[in-house]
Amino acid sequence: MKSKIAQLTDAVNAFSAKTHEELEALRIQYLSKKGEISELFNDFRTVPNEEKREIGQLLNQLRDAAQAKLNDLKTALEATKGASEKMDLTRSADTLPLGTRHPLSLVKGEIIDIFSRIGFTVAEGPEIEDDWHVFGALNFPPEHPARDMQDTFFIEKDPDVLLRTHTSSVQTRIMTTQKPPIRVLCPGRVYRNEAISYRAHCFFHQVEGLYIDKNVSFADLKQALLYFAKEMFGETQGIRLRPSYFHSQSQVQKWIFHVIYVVVRL
Repeated sequence: MKSKIAQLTDAVNAFSAKTHEELEALRIQYLSKKGEISELFNDFRTVPNEEKREIGQLLNQLRDAAQAKLNDLKTALEATKGASEKMDLTRSADTLPLGTRHPLSLVKGEIIDIFSRIGFTVAEGPEIEDDWHVFGALNFPPEHPARDMQDTFFIEKDPDVLLRTHTSSVQTRIMTTQKPPIRVLCPGRVYRNEAISYRAHCFFHQVEGLYIDKNVSFADLKQALLYFAKEMFGETQGIRLRPSYFHSQSQVQKWIFHVIYVVVRL
């Protein structure tokens, strides 16, 4: 038995494993219930009594050495695996697949780009506004239907806080904070208290322009709109200007043009 123990000791010292599968095979071969070291413990009962003490110590040392060697190999394999999976900070980032932009964002960007070529810059304002910037500064009288809750979203029934019904409130803010000349484009979401259907929604997107300078006329308005139409829809596109107005208590309250921006002549 001593010679067998010596042979197994040499085998344990020569243990090597490059994968966890090889390591598991060594454990089964030597330390499982039917492994070679376990078989020696089963044969221990046949050892003469005068040799049991010595043989027992050798068997325990062999088993402990085999278990320690397997543990060392396992630790080494895990360290190697961790090193191979460690992030390499010198590598360039992986290319992530990008989604597509919303059609409204694409159209908005194209409109802004077209007007930027003729000197317009983008101006933005809050979507939650006060009554003066939305209605008062634009000469909407107190009895105007646009001020009714049936047409406008008011915040917590506060008559002075509401969701803007048009981006003209941005023009109001620009005119009260900047000096002419002014040439801005005001894109953004606006809100109307209307029934939602396949044709309309309670909020939509609007683009307005404001041009304030000396010697500005409706000829500039027409030319700017014609330029936009041709750039947006093609060289063969034409435009038509049609005047319209709103009535308030049988009086004409305001004349406006159904166009994309307002021209003010100083």
